[in-house]
Amino acid sequence: MTLPPLNIYRHDRGTRALITLAGDIGPTTAPLVRDALERCLHDGIVTIDVDLTALGHCDGTGTDVFVDASQHATAAHASLRLHHPSPQTARLLAHTGSAPLLLGPPSAPVPPSLLHDLHTTAPPPSPQ
Repeated sequence: MTLPPLNIYRHDRGTRALITLAGDIGPTTAPLVRDALERCLHDGIVTIDVDLTALGHCDGTGTDVFVDASQHATAAHASLRLHHPSPQTARLLAHTGSAPLLLGPPSAPVPPSLLHDLHTTAPPPSPQ
């Protein structure tokens, strides 16, 4: 039996948890992420921080897990925030419209590559 290409680490401090994901999130590993995030809520965690520094690939399945977990957290009067996404993951979150829901506070800087993509794909301003 091969291990899934994802490691999930959890560190609790009171009612706050840091979840660190290392590897890839796809159809086979997304249920592991979902279980880890739901377990936090079940254990009474009210602030869930997810560190994506070591995350490789994340597809729409992963995004769906994060959105669902965020909605469950909100319903439980808790919060879930993603931190340090790769440029690919940040673009995926922006494209799906879930970035404002999932990423850290608005004061967090936008990755330069995402800013570049937004500027190069934005329609030209309309003449006034």
